[in-house]
Amino acid sequence: MRIFENELRGKTVMTEGGLIIGVLRNITMDQRTGELKNLLVEPSEDIDVRLYHLDERGHIVLDFDSVKSVRDVVIVKD
Repeated sequence: MRIFENELRGKTVMTEGGLIIGVLRNITMDQRTGELKNLLVEPSEDIDVRLYHLDERGHIVLDFDSVKSVRDVVIVKD
């Protein structure tokens, strides 16, 4: 099954434990290899952003390898 990047943008990102991290805004990739690298997530108001690495725009940066599943929401490892 193929999932396109534009279908992922705007989806809620949450942990396996049900904590809503925020909304997926973008995905980074290695231009040389095409490997997907990071999710850039606009943080939820309820999340403590000090617990996460942030980019220059204030988006939470999550390793793409942390993705467990993609359905109506994106589930990442706790």
